[in-house]
Amino acid sequence: MSPYWVAVWRALPAGILMLMLRPRLPTLVWSKLGLLAFCNIGAFFALLFIGAYRLPGAVAGTLGATLPLIFLMLAWLIDKKRPGIKWLLLGLMGLGGVILLLNPSADLDPIGVLCMLSATTLIAFSSRWMQKWDVGDFLVLTAWQLLLGGLMLIPLAWFMAGPPQLPSMTLVPSLIWLVIANTAVAYWAWLWSMRNLGPEIMGMVALVNPVVAVSLGVLIVGETLDMRQWMGIAVILLSLLLMKLPQNLRLNPFKKVQP
Repeated sequence: MSPYWVAVWRALPAGILMLMLRPRLPTLVWSKLGLLAFCNIGAFFALLFIGAYRLPGAVAGTLGATLPLIFLMLAWLIDKKRPGIKWLLLGLMGLGGVILLLNPSADLDPIGVLCMLSATTLIAFSSRWMQKWDVGDFLVLTAWQLLLGGLMLIPLAWFMAGPPQLPSMTLVPSLIWLVIANTAVAYWAWLWSMRNLGPEIMGMVALVNPVVAVSLGVLIVGETLDMRQWMGIAVILLSLLLMKLPQNLRLNPFKKVQP
């Protein structure tokens, strides 16, 4: 089945299932909700698939690790909040660890790079909006984003892969896991954490993703890591530990720019 239709069947059933659990209309106005659905689901999935198709997985993962730095940059440019030197260094440190871990290829496709950076930037913008808007119940918010985002993906999937494709029976168990755990629960947890912990902290926590992926490869597939990759894991984990020191760094990661 085409990955574009996988994206549709991943988002739509998850949104419908969550609305069955919490059948309510969103408290957020439709224009803002549509914008969040476009950034977090519709456009994000589309850009992600294009970038993943045109780039090696290592490069795509490394570009996604720019999220903490994009958060800091947007706060600086839009809110005039200059990032503290320690948060800036932690973001660079985490990105450096991912580069060591994934060892990206030097051959970069410009369109693929642009798509991955655009997808990451959309997540950064939507996270800022969720910090400022009264989004209401997070289960309802997640459900409507997945539903609307899935509907937005249908025209793209139809254009790229033809008429709707239904999953085969052998794919149904995997799709159920993808819909419930990797989409419904995962997106709810991500949106809740973005609002309650803050985008700066969640941007750093997102650096754990490549570490988990590599660790699963070692435990399940039997892959081996070289010294460079072990150093990358150590650097990423160290950057996350340093995020707690000192305590006031976590609570006030920005410094207001003096006029």
